[in-house]
Amino acid sequence: MTDLAYTINDFKSDNEVRWCPGCGDYAIMNAVQRTMAGMGIPHEKFVVVSGIGCSSRFPYYMSTYGFHTIHGRATAVASGVKIANPDLNVWVITGDGDAMAIGGNHFIHLVRRNIDVNLILFNNKIYGLTKGQYSPTSDRGIKTKTSPFGTVEDPFVPGQLVIGARGTFFARSIDSNIKLSESVLTEATKHKGTSIVEILQNCVIFNDGIHSVINDPAFRNDRQLIVEHGKPMIFGEGNSKGIIFEKGKLKVVKIGENGIAADDILVHDANDPDPSIHMSLINMQLPDFPVVFGVIRSVAAPVYDIEVETQIKEVSKNRKITCVDELFNSGNTWEVNGNEPTK
Repeated sequence: MTDLAYTINDFKSDNEVRWCPGCGDYAIMNAVQRTMAGMGIPHEKFVVVSGIGCSSRFPYYMSTYGFHTIHGRATAVASGVKIANPDLNVWVITGDGDAMAIGGNHFIHLVRRNIDVNLILFNNKIYGLTKGQYSPTSDRGIKTKTSPFGTVEDPFVPGQLVIGARGTFFARSIDSNIKLSESVLTEATKHKGTSIVEILQNCVIFNDGIHSVINDPAFRNDRQLIVEHGKPMIFGEGNSKGIIFEKGKLKVVKIGENGIAADDILVHDANDPDPSIHMSLINMQLPDFPVVFGVIRSVAAPVYDIEVETQIKEVSKNRKITCVDELFNSGNTWEVNGNEPTK
């Protein structure tokens, strides 16, 4: 950390923000700007890279360096940026269509390589920019412009892809909870390696209320579990419920019933290298379980860009060729005089 004192306004550009009124993207951007302001990193070290979609307008609204790239390729461009200049703090902004469909291959390989970038996945379960087609995360049966009778396929679960690609950091938040988003984004910035933060986001035009079953204040406490490393998984009105591990599975219990005490509740270990419990938490869904938010997984592993930089330094110590001319003149070379080559 440094003595730099930034505010959220230092990360706002002069461009007019042109998302639909009420779009969840506003809240997510606010959380990102707050996070960046508190990191103590020089302003010029930030780079924001996006693909295509409503969320991918993000670089225009940020007072940072940035790239608005092409559909699905933000992760590839961001990988190059970070490897070329490891000192930069690189953020990838993408949506469920941009990252999970055309960009799916790049997404899993970013995670697999564990390049030190922060990726925010805006998940509104719809294609918003192209006006309401179903996306790779749309729920089975949803009726859209491209599925007027309901989709007949199951969706991707982003966290499952992260675990499957040997991911080291996965967190989940929701657009309306800026405090939670700022908290998980701050943890993501501390993580060495690829950090994936899925933020459930509301599209007010083409998928309005898609997350309301989780986020309605009337029952939010019973349907959301916010996990913190080292703390018991307790939720519900008055912290009346919790998660235990029984017969190899997670189970919801009521504290005080059937002999269940607060001490019996499972303590969250985000740093456990074994992803089994993390995957179970990612898979929890209504109505049998609450939806899990917070940092679900955060484990240490070799970081690609650091490994590359280290390798280059090691190879450079013992290299025999030190410049391009020496490379051109190494091995078999010829001088051409007229039509006859002279070795």
